[in-house]
Amino acid sequence: MMKLAKRLILLTLALVLLYQGWLFAHVCWWIEHNPSRSAFMSARLADMREDDPEAELHHRWVPYERISRNLKRAVMASEDAKFLQHEGFDWEGMQTAWEKNLKKGRIVAGGSTISQQLAKNLFLSGKRTPWRKGEEAIITFMLEQMMTKRRIFEIYLNVIEWGDGVFGAEAAARHYYRKPASALTPHEAARLAAMVPNPRYYDKHRSTRYLERRTRIIQRRMNYVRPPR
Repeated sequence: MMKLAKRLILLTLALVLLYQGWLFAHVCWWIEHNPSRSAFMSARLADMREDDPEAELHHRWVPYERISRNLKRAVMASEDAKFLQHEGFDWEGMQTAWEKNLKKGRIVAGGSTISQQLAKNLFLSGKRTPWRKGEEAIITFMLEQMMTKRRIFEIYLNVIEWGDGVFGAEAAARHYYRKPASALTPHEAARLAAMVPNPRYYDKHRSTRYLERRTRIIQRRMNYVRPPR
């Protein structure tokens, strides 16, 4: 019995190491190559095709330099103003979010950085598991160690969800404003950034009072952040 238990433990450790190696290999590959689809995009497409077998995602990769600086500033102002200062984890922001959630008695703030959000989007499904946060932390560490901040941000802007089946800055700009991501104005960029926390809802409810207020707040904050060049 003891020998069997030891073998099972060794097998489990071997599988864990193999999985980490698989993750690391993908991160290294994406330093120079663009991911065609994230785990979250694949999961979302599968959900959409349960209702419509012909459903397709709206997604078009564009290089970093062809994304409006307005959108880069807006997303940083909204999602992670300290992106260039931290190494993947904003401990102060996480503490603030925890205190807000504790005060409200429910989850009202996240505290995740852009790097953490990218880790989830690239590799993890939407299912919550006991070890999900641990996986997210490991992947975030890999991204921060192997990629530049500019590359992390470039991938993030190209893979995050921005509406019902809409992924990435280019698809979002064309979906909402019928223009390329390079041509977004400060107000348009701020509105898109305001949609990020709940994009499918705001795709259907584009003129809520909260969205208008959040857009104005983000547009004011845009002047105080500097995205990677």
